[in-house]
Amino acid sequence: MASFKEDVIEHASAVYQTVEDEVKSWTELLKEVWPLLILLLIGLLLLIWFAKPAPPKKVLMATGTGGSYKVLGEKYQEYFKKKGIQIELIPTHGSSENLHHLIDRNDPIQVALVQGGMIAQDGLSGVESLGSVDYEPVWLFYRNNAFDSNKRILDSDLIKLKIGIGPVGSGTHVHALNILKLNNMPATGPNLIAMGNSEGVQALQNGQLDALLLVDGFESPNVQALIKYPGIHLATFNRANAYTRLEPYFEELTVPMGGFDLGSNTPDHPVQLISTTTNLLIDDRLHPAIQLLFLEAAKEINGTKSYFAKAGEFPAYINSEAPLSDEARYFYQKGTPVLMKYLPFWLAEFIERMFLILLPFSAFAYPIIKSIPTYRINLARKQINSIYKELDKFEQDMIKNFDPAQRGLYLLTLDEMEKKVLASKAAKLATVDCYTLRNNIEFIRNAIAKQAIYKGREA
Repeated sequence: MASFKEDVIEHASAVYQTVEDEVKSWTELLKEVWPLLILLLIGLLLLIWFAKPAPPKKVLMATGTGGSYKVLGEKYQEYFKKKGIQIELIPTHGSSENLHHLIDRNDPIQVALVQGGMIAQDGLSGVESLGSVDYEPVWLFYRNNAFDSNKRILDSDLIKLKIGIGPVGSGTHVHALNILKLNNMPATGPNLIAMGNSEGVQALQNGQLDALLLVDGFESPNVQALIKYPGIHLATFNRANAYTRLEPYFEELTVPMGGFDLGSNTPDHPVQLISTTTNLLIDDRLHPAIQLLFLEAAKEINGTKSYFAKAGEFPAYINSEAPLSDEARYFYQKGTPVLMKYLPFWLAEFIERMFLILLPFSAFAYPIIKSIPTYRINLARKQINSIYKELDKFEQDMIKNFDPAQRGLYLLTLDEMEKKVLASKAAKLATVDCYTLRNNIEFIRNAIAKQAIYKGREA
């Protein structure tokens, strides 16, 4: 039992001594190479300063109120929540206001949903696109009693009626005025009623309007409220192809016969529509990782088959009114980055950010770390050289002023020099140089003892 106890004590003592020696060794090393370590630290801090920061935990996104933008914004909000990022949805009056939030460089909003046809304008610098994420048809609803059912209805006939054209500043309002312009019709008049989309839906249902123009997604509550409402019909744009030729941001869509309800055969004929697109625009200062996350969200949310779009059709760079961001261009060309496919967002982003920092840091740090042994040896040799200078000065003084009575003091001075050599770091790092120096000290010590050299010179 005693033997086992002694064995444990011996091992514990050995461990303690090993740890103590290692700590002492590292402490001595740090004392020697601290200038190089400070240089490495400065280099790392500079890289961190210039490298991209971590993505924000909160992003402000301009959507709308009550339409498809609000519905879509809530889907993005839920997707980002799963990734640990909060999206705060900012209600607005529509695309025009959304775009102006992005144009203002002092505005904290960095993401917005904007209709095609609203984007190309002066002062757009600093705004980039992540692509289109959905179709936004131009819906022209009218009351059944507004026309003779046997009469062919054209869009140019309908817009002569008392018609709601959306609130001023909204995408619906801008597109309504543009459609009027394309048909050579005045953009003002008592029949053109600027009102909110929700109010317009109620006014059309109550008979206060003859027609209502909406630019919104298929899933919009306003659109769904009118599709099957008794006595309200959806107008067909018979000249849809002409609109797409005259305005490049328009696309042509078709609702087939019975496309809304096969049982009631609604509509009872194919309906041609013109459509713009919902575009995901950003402030070009938005963090690259957040841009990629929005594209991933669009791929999951908007990339599935929808009423008008095929699976995988969105996101896509359809509308070129705003330049595509570099991150989006990479995404469309090469797809999702490898790390984001297999790792959680926060971990993939962290690894990528660390890689971008550590790769140049490694290139900077390698020659410094490699030079540490040489640096230590040079430092040791510098100590030896300082003692050599001291020894040389000592010898020169003796040559000029040698006094046999001071022999003991001379020898004591040389002993102190040799002790300084033995106590220096050079004794371990530059052993050969240390022995050479000690031999030189011993040579002078012997010369003093014999009085052969200095006595002769004195005479």
